[in-house]
Amino acid sequence: MAAHILLIRHGKTAWSVAGRHTGRTDVPLLDEGRDQARALGARLRRAPWNGLAGAEVRTSPLSRARETCELVGLDAKATEWDALCEWDYGEQEGLTTDQIAERRGGEWVIWRDGVTGGETLQQLSDRADEVAAWARSVRAEDRSAVLFAHGHVLRAVAARWLGLDVRFAARLRLDAAAVSALGWAYGEPALERWNDTAHFESRG
Repeated sequence: MAAHILLIRHGKTAWSVAGRHTGRTDVPLLDEGRDQARALGARLRRAPWNGLAGAEVRTSPLSRARETCELVGLDAKATEWDALCEWDYGEQEGLTTDQIAERRGGEWVIWRDGVTGGETLQQLSDRADEVAAWARSVRAEDRSAVLFAHGHVLRAVAARWLGLDVRFAARLRLDAAAVSALGWAYGEPALERWNDTAHFESRG
């Protein structure tokens, strides 16, 4: 059975729908977010993942990620890991991009400008490296690794997996309840799948 490295962003929350930066605030899933997670779980039980038997599962300790993991059906295997917490946005916590730009008196791009009183881009990059190294170690044992976390930290993990500056994450859109996969192509780190949400987009 093929081994996989899957990155799974949690389902929708009230703050994610409103575009509010949700770092360490423990905002619960919306009912829609729970439905998304259940749909993803049904998909992961089919090929090519076939339920991910034997997978190593890690989740952010924040409830929106933990509940997504539970609804997907992998909570019995999961270990909470602080390295998967979302970016600590400091003074920007709970604010939208427009609100932050207005307070700063001009354009603001988080991947360029960072945050105030929170986690630096370098600190985020270092955490992403830790996560990527763990995923590589699991894959080296021919086992699957599944990570339940948040939009910005998972984008950072993907950027660092590719060996790129963490700021490259600005170019990686990641939607709620999306599944992505890391792997290799021609011996180099690659994105095998990115921002795949077909499990709920196709529901009638």
